[in-house]
Order: sequence, then structure tokens, then C-alpha cells
Amino acid sequence: MKASLRFAAALAAALFLVPALELAPAGGHQAWAEEEQQDNRKMRRVPSMSEATFKKLAEAQEFIDAKDLDGAIRVLNGMLDRSRRYNGNEIGQIHNMLGFVYFSKEDYGRAISHYEVVIRQGEDIPEGLETTTLYTLAQLNFVYERYSEALRYMRLWLSKANNPGPEPHIFMGQVYYQMEDYVNAATQIEKGIAIAQGRGTAVKENWWALLSFLYSEQERWPKVMEILEILIQEFPKRAYWVSLAGIQGQQGLEKEQIYTMMAAYDAGFLTMQSDIVTLAGLLMQEEAPIRAAQVLQKGIDDKIVERTDRHLRSLGQAYQLSQEVDKAIPVFEDAGKLSEDGRIYENLAQLYMEDDKFDKCVDAASNALKKGGLRKVQSVYIVRGMCEYNRDGLSRAKESFVSCRNESRRVRDQGNQRICQSWITYIDREVARRRAIARAI
Repeated sequence: MKASLRFAAALAAALFLVPALELAPAGGHQAWAEEEQQDNRKMRRVPSMSEATFKKLAEAQEFIDAKDLDGAIRVLNGMLDRSRRYNGNEIGQIHNMLGFVYFSKEDYGRAISHYEVVIRQGEDIPEGLETTTLYTLAQLNFVYERYSEALRYMRLWLSKANNPGPEPHIFMGQVYYQMEDYVNAATQIEKGIAIAQGRGTAVKENWWALLSFLYSEQERWPKVMEILEILIQEFPKRAYWVSLAGIQGQQGLEKEQIYTMMAAYDAGFLTMQSDIVTLAGLLMQEEAPIRAAQVLQKGIDDKIVERTDRHLRSLGQAYQLSQEVDKAIPVFEDAGKLSEDGRIYENLAQLYMEDDKFDKCVDAASNALKKGGLRKVQSVYIVRGMCEYNRDGLSRAKESFVSCRNESRRVRDQGNQRICQSWITYIDREVARRRAIARAI
């Protein structure tokens, strides 16, 4: 659906504010995830670490602190050459540090391999290390586009977490989004938002933006509108106002669409040419031409709306429908000069005739015929002929009506052909009458 595509585009910038990752690699520091594990947790008995192992790990850490990652790798690989000496906890700590080093080198494939070895140690490693590593594996697999594995590790993490916050569910929502599973993605984002609301913490703007996008992909428009209203209230931005108005129009809620656009306009959020032109068009449809003219005029004066023949013609039509003929005429004059066809001059000629400005009417009609591109050439000949007649140019008026009759014959417009023939007959009689009077005098 076109509207859906437009909406998706409008929210694209907001959507990709959602961070793909906030990597907290195990080994360098404790991830936030571990902080969730402190309460009501059964302590796990793990094998103790020998002093020699501790010293070698400290040596590797010194290389890491000095940014000498290759030096740290040499120390840790040297330890693995004697891996038979180590218990599960020590092996886990060595591979945990190697995972961190390769993560720091952005070699995510090797980082994943080492962290997987950490997890395989099972009950021999501290719970904090296990949960942190599970969370890191979920994130790294996401980076590697191994989405099913990312979900598997995150579910494992959730099974061990104590009172987890909203972020893991937001993360899973992002994973499902990448898999184009928008239903499950929306479910996870909803869970994350519900947890945040339940804790009384702020729901991030990009969570709402992602959820609204997911609903739009499912064409659940009432839910999209509901979320956009939240975004407008809490994070008012042009994109949200315009998207809400667009969906309201798509759903046949024209009144609500205009109210939304007017509220956005009054609040100063409609800052693009397309916004102003769209609002003016909606106001014209709602038979509020004077308000449409005010919006367009300000947009042009503020240099938001380009001063083109098309925009000036719209402004002139708004003034014309508002019975503001004195304002419409100069606008149409400027538009006519810019236009490549004669349609604006055609409209201008009609206005001049209604305002009894017959000389200008003739000039405008002639310009319209000269530029061409008219819908009905014969109609312009009629206007020019009537204005010529009203300024007492009978011979030139007759020429216009003869041209009208010939054009009407060519396009088989019998109605205008009869009108023009009637004028020709009338003018001939008027000429004859005037000659008779002149002879009598």
C-alpha cells in the first residue's frame, strides 16, 4: 500500500535510532545483565582458582590494559597449551578473557568461539560469568546475523535472570525484526515497554517508533495511530504528526486528518513545502479556501513554499473561491508569467471579465491562446470575444467568435458552436443596426 510505504519512509529515521547492540563483552567488565542476578540467587559452588593461574591471568590483563592485545593472546594461548592442569572454572576464565580480547579486535567469530567454551563449563563457572557470557553471545550472534542463535542465547539468559528489565525484550524484538517476523517482534517490544511502565521508568522514543513500524507492517492501523499519538505527546516531531495525518486520511478520517495537520501547523511542526501544500489542499477540500490561502501565502512569504506557477495558481484559486478577487488577480498574473502553458491566463481572463476589466481580459485571453496547452481553446475565444464586445470592438469580437466556431466544429463541440454562431449573428445584426442609424442621421 502506498500509504504504508510512505509511513515506513517517514519513520525510517526514527526506527534506526534503535541501537542494534549495546555490547557488554564478558571478560573486560561486567555487563549490566549481571546486576539483575544479585537478589534471591542460590550461590553456586565452583572450583577454586590456583595462585599460578591467577598470576598468569593478571599478566594477560596487564597486556590488555596496555592495549597490547596480541601480547595478551600469547599469554592466554600459552596457558591453554597446559589446559590439562586447569579445572572448569580456570578454563572458563581463560576463554572468557580470550573472548574479550578478540571482541576488542572486532574478530567476532573467534570471540563467539571462546565464549561458547566458557558456557560449556556449566556449573564450574560462577553464575555471574555464565549470565554475562550468555548475554554477550546473544549480542555477538546478532552482529554475525545468526539470529536464531541470538534468540536461543537470550532465552537461556532470561531463564536464569532474576527480574530482568525491559532491554532484553527490546533486543529480542530487534532480532525478530531483522528476521522479518514482525508479529513476534511486536510481542517482544510490547513486553519490554510493559516492564518499563510497570517499573515506572521511561519508555524510550525509539521503542515506540519501532513498535509503530511493526504494527504498520501488519497493517494494524488503529494501533499505529494509538502509538503515534503517544509519540506526538511525549516526543513531538514533524515525522510523527505527518505520519498520523497520513494514516488518518488513508483510513477515511478526513476531519481528524485536518485537525492533526492544523494542530501541527499551529505548533510550528510543518516546516516542509510538502506539508504546507498538503494542508492547503486539505483545507480546499473542506471548503475553507480563505484558510487555505492564508496557509499558502505565509508559506510563500516565509520561503518555505517555492514561488512556482503551480503553487501560485493554487493560491490564486484559493483567493478566487474566497471571493477575494483583488488578491487573486495579481497572484494569477505572476503565475501566468511563470507558466509554460496558457491555462493560468485563461483563468485570469475570466476574472478580468467578471471584474469588468475588459482590456486586461483581452490581453490575458490572447496570452492564453498564444501559450497554448488549453483544455478548451473555443472557450477562451468566447471569453476574448465577449471582452472585445464589451469594449466595443465589434469586428475583433466577431473574429474571436468565428475562430471559436471553427475550433468547435473541428472538435465537434456542438454546444459552443451554437453559442459562437449566435454571437456572430448578434454582432452582424448590431453592426447593421448601427449602420442604419448612421445613415438615418
